[in-house]
Amino acid sequence: MCDRQRDTLRAGVTTGTCAAAAAKASAIYLISGRTPQSVTVRNLEGLEFHLDVSREGDCFCVVKDSGDDRSDITDGAKILARVEIIGGENDIVFMAGKGVGVVTLPGLKVPPGEPAINPIPREMIKRAVREVIPRESIRVIISVPHGEELARKTFNPRLGIIGGISILGTTGVVKPMNEQALIDSLTLELSMIHSLGHREIFIAFAGTGEKFTRRIFGIHGRNVIQCGNYPGHVLDESAKLGFTHAIICGHPGKLLKVSAGNFITHSRVADGRLESLCAHLALMGAGQSLIHRIYNSNTTNEAINIITAEGFANVWNNIARVISFKCEERVSKAMKISAVFIDSDGNILGAYHA
Repeated sequence: MCDRQRDTLRAGVTTGTCAAAAAKASAIYLISGRTPQSVTVRNLEGLEFHLDVSREGDCFCVVKDSGDDRSDITDGAKILARVEIIGGENDIVFMAGKGVGVVTLPGLKVPPGEPAINPIPREMIKRAVREVIPRESIRVIISVPHGEELARKTFNPRLGIIGGISILGTTGVVKPMNEQALIDSLTLELSMIHSLGHREIFIAFAGTGEKFTRRIFGIHGRNVIQCGNYPGHVLDESAKLGFTHAIICGHPGKLLKVSAGNFITHSRVADGRLESLCAHLALMGAGQSLIHRIYNSNTTNEAINIITAEGFANVWNNIARVISFKCEERVSKAMKISAVFIDSDGNILGAYHA
């Protein structure tokens, strides 16, 4: 494991670190005929990792340990590598074995046609292998048994990465409870969508929201992104990339939080849904009795039904306008932003089109 003092939660290693160790073991076997039981590899800052390796057929294997991050779907996965000497002039080329994805769309960190092995893992693998084989041209084949099945639980299908998982990592370390990987995936997906020529982006919060958004607007292309709990990050990155118009669509359960100025919508971070809704109803002249009923609603859906029955449905258009203003203010008016409220049945409750 990593030679770093452990915090309360135990850190793990990335798929990139595992691939580097497996490749180094394969290189040792190729040159010396020796079957190593463990190897040492380093990240780009020089931090050392001592990892156990085993031989599996003509490959060497490292079992990924994600530490105490049990949300990592690759925890316990076998990362296999095989190194071959090939003709050429001091090159190292990468090949996707079974279970490692191949990039098919532009805008990601590696070009289309290449194995989905990110730049930092590639560099770690190169350095590890060059410690053993300094000069010859080399082919490195990385594979992950069951990688194609694991990939269905990741962003890879949305990113146009087919055939398996990606080999990832920036520091070589998996930090428990780290949400940065999800945020990075959102940035990559936006970059891919932009590279396809789209300048209008539809933002949904999750799968059902995307389905309704596509149906309402008749969208068949790749210009819809699921922001999860990070609409602020998606708006920021969309503006940086040069999108000119964003349409943020969602159920009031999420979108009302944005109207209250909350751009991370996880329940442990933000709420303010009913408070925002009650304030806007008061501005429309709703009586104290109605506002009390809304504020004491058990669910957002209950509040929606009450508002419709009492004839205040136009409140959704008013709040959508406020959301548009707040979102455009967040990105310093770098792009136009529209907002659409969608109910649980996929119907539009209200909207504001910038």
